[in-house]
Amino acid sequence: MQIGIFDDRIEIWNPGNLSNGLTVQKLKGKHESMLRSPLLAKNFFLIKYIEQWGTGTNRMINWCLNYGLPEPVFEERGGSFVVTIKKYKITEGVLSSLNKRQKKAVEYLLKNKKITNKEYRELNPNISDRTALNDFNDLVKREIITGVGARKYRYYILR
Repeated sequence: MQIGIFDDRIEIWNPGNLSNGLTVQKLKGKHESMLRSPLLAKNFFLIKYIEQWGTGTNRMINWCLNYGLPEPVFEERGGSFVVTIKKYKITEGVLSSLNKRQKKAVEYLLKNKKITNKEYRELNPNISDRTALNDFNDLVKREIITGVGARKYRYYILR
């Protein structure tokens, strides 16, 4: 097993693919547990290290959602099973719903951690202060960013 810790995510890599009949989609619902090592699993169950078979992925999803994070991403990649837990709620679906200016702001925030109204207007020439403020208000309403500070000293960070 390998664990990679990045600024925006944690990736957990486990060698080997899912057992026959088990798919990434099935992991998100009620599913049968297909044990690779039943003796090892039984001992972990007896010492209360495993609560129940076939519930771990659903508990991971619930934990992430309860902490305001996006659902973890489960995938088979390069002969391994990978779980990615993202720090931000920025998914492809969220990005596709933003305007070009807002997408630039999110990219800027991922690199620079904060953005001001002035920096936003420099990224998007020929927009008014009011348009910038409306774009920021929309991103705040969607819970993508949070404003910090008051008026003149206000800046925004990813939520």
